Amino acid sequence: MKKTYKIEVDCANCANKMEDATKKTEGVAACTVNFMTQKMIVEFAEGADEKAVMKQVLKNCKKVEDDCEIYL
Repeated sequence: MKKTYKIEVDCANCANKMEDATKKTEGVAACTVNFMTQKMIVEFAEGADEKAVMKQVLKNCKKVEDDCEIYL
């Protein structure tokens, strides 16, 4: 299942860091972050709990870019 989230990030490099952190999160099959539209498209792994996965994604993104935001 794919879901789109609105994000807030300051620069394209930070968006790339968020994308990499999200891809490394358990339960995420694929992720694309678009800096220009401030959107993140997450494809979840089969059987993943999307709310739990996104909480972990937010935590992982805050580690690499502490002033980013994902509106869940």
